[in-house]
Amino acid sequence: MPPETDNTDALIIHCATGDHAAFRRLYDLWAPRLNGIALRITRQPAMAADATQDAFVQLWRHAHRFDSERGSGEAFLVTLVRYRALDLVRRAVREVPGYEPGDEPDDSPDALTLLTANKDGEALRRCLGLLDVERRRLVIMAFVEGLPHSTLAVRLKQPLGTIKSSIRRALLSLRACLAA
Repeated sequence: MPPETDNTDALIIHCATGDHAAFRRLYDLWAPRLNGIALRITRQPAMAADATQDAFVQLWRHAHRFDSERGSGEAFLVTLVRYRALDLVRRAVREVPGYEPGDEPDDSPDALTLLTANKDGEALRRCLGLLDVERRRLVIMAFVEGLPHSTLAVRLKQPLGTIKSSIRRALLSLRACLAA
C-alpha cells in the first residue's frame, strides 16, 4: 500500500528547504516501494539498491524542481527511481565483463612524425629543433599531445601565466622561422 500522497508532496517540499528530518521520513516511507520498482526493472538486488539510492540522492539535490501542480509526489519519486534503474540497466548492457584489451605496442607513427612527413612538416621539424628544449617540450605537449595549458601548469609545477607566455613566445619564434 503506497504512503499518503499528500504527505509525500509536503515532505518533498520540505526536502527542498534542506529539511533532513523530512528527507528521512520520505526515505522511510518510500524506500521499500521504490526498491521494489527498481528490482522489477533491473532484476538484480544490488543494482536495484543502487538505483534507489541514486534516486534519493537526486531527490535531495533536486527537490526544488518538484511542482505539485504538475504531478504528485508519488509520480515524482517513481519517475526518479525508474530513470535511475533504466540508466543502470543500459550501462550494464554496454559493459562487457572480464574484457581487458591486451597490452600491445602501438606501431603507428606518432602525431609529430605524421605532421613532419611532408616538405612543410620538415620545415616545422627544423624550426622546432631551433627552439630551446623547454619551449619545444611545451609546444609538443600542448599542440601534439593536446594538453590544455592548465594541465601543463599543474604537471610542470609552473604558474599558468608562465606556461602561456612561454608557449606564445615559442609560437612567435616558430612563425618567424617558418616565414624565413
